[in-house]
Amino acid sequence: MSYKRLGNYIRQVNVRNRDLETEVLLGVSITKKLIPSIANVIGTDMSVYKIIEKRQFAYGTVTSRNGEKISIALSDQYNKALVSQIYVVFEVIDIEELLPEYLMMWFSRPEFDRYVRFHSHGSTRETFDWADMCEVELPIPAIEEQRQIVAQYQSIANKIKVNEQICEKLEATAQALYKHWFVDFEFPNEAGKPYKSSEGKMVWSEELGKEIPEGWEVNNLNKITNKIYSGGTPSTENDNFWNGIYYWFSSGETGNRFIIQTDKSITEDGIKGSTTKLCKKYCTVIATAGQGKTRGQSALLFTDVYINQSVICVEPKKDIYSLFIFIDINSRYNELRNNSDAQSIRGSINSDDIKNLRILMPTDLCFELFYSKIKNSFDIVENKKYQNQKLTQLQSLLLSRLAVGEEVGA
Repeated sequence: MSYKRLGNYIRQVNVRNRDLETEVLLGVSITKKLIPSIANVIGTDMSVYKIIEKRQFAYGTVTSRNGEKISIALSDQYNKALVSQIYVVFEVIDIEELLPEYLMMWFSRPEFDRYVRFHSHGSTRETFDWADMCEVELPIPAIEEQRQIVAQYQSIANKIKVNEQICEKLEATAQALYKHWFVDFEFPNEAGKPYKSSEGKMVWSEELGKEIPEGWEVNNLNKITNKIYSGGTPSTENDNFWNGIYYWFSSGETGNRFIIQTDKSITEDGIKGSTTKLCKKYCTVIATAGQGKTRGQSALLFTDVYINQSVICVEPKKDIYSLFIFIDINSRYNELRNNSDAQSIRGSINSDDIKNLRILMPTDLCFELFYSKIKNSFDIVENKKYQNQKLTQLQSLLLSRLAVGEEVGA
């Protein structure tokens, strides 16, 4: 299939919000999505912002600040929204020749990101301007074939989205049960009825300043853990340490919530040549540092990983403690961040902070009941995450084959 010059199929759009048609302000992320802007627009003249309509594109020309990705996205949610004047807005001239969704698939390829970085230019900051965008070449098959390719890709994307929604609902249900049992004290009594509402015996806790169920205690988290520790990073200058068969986990990945694989891997030499440590499946990992919201984030491991120095691993003594620990630590996100801010100028969390976390511990029978109630939900989450891993690989394969016009069976 011959490659066509993109500039023959697209044109710039520069419509300003003169009549204040909309107030929905979006930004373009490096994940190639249009997301709600966090900019403070109080007192801002919204008439100077650009309007972007459904099936139009927006991209940022500056590439030197984005690592290896270009910020570009297709508008697919709002009929009309606003983007900053710094973005170039453009559209496909004739959607019967080139589908915007097919073009967005091309922009989503890692090969396109590398192309953009290679062709960016400038001294103080590198840019990929409109003229550069117009010189992009890509294969443009017949419109019916484009529709089939897009339908195939979107079918995979929809399966991934549904799986993520299922995972979110299951986790929310588990968190609600945690609150019901361990905050509201409505865990089932011997008769299977809510404990507190059924006049279960409560005793005063001086430390917490409130009543707690009889038989429960306030203690350090390390009472129900084997060990709590951080790891290290193999030398990035030694190629023999990297791209091995062992997953290596860093703090920036805690935002994924459930970990079935990691961005990087290390070799056996990398393990021996560093202070990295193994953190096992069903342990909870916590980001001790990081920018933005990263510090204090926690995730549950569905696979064994080696961790770096900005990650703390919490290893439970028994399986029945594992999911309680994950949910409890997740509920302490703000507490962990506030405590680390108070103790350090840079704000970081250390192993002792986690070991000495004071938690309200139920009886082992209550731990066992809670674990049995939610274990199946987390098994489903694990299964859905593995499904999405395979589906994402299928998406990547489909994107890679755009260059040669091949299809992939979904």
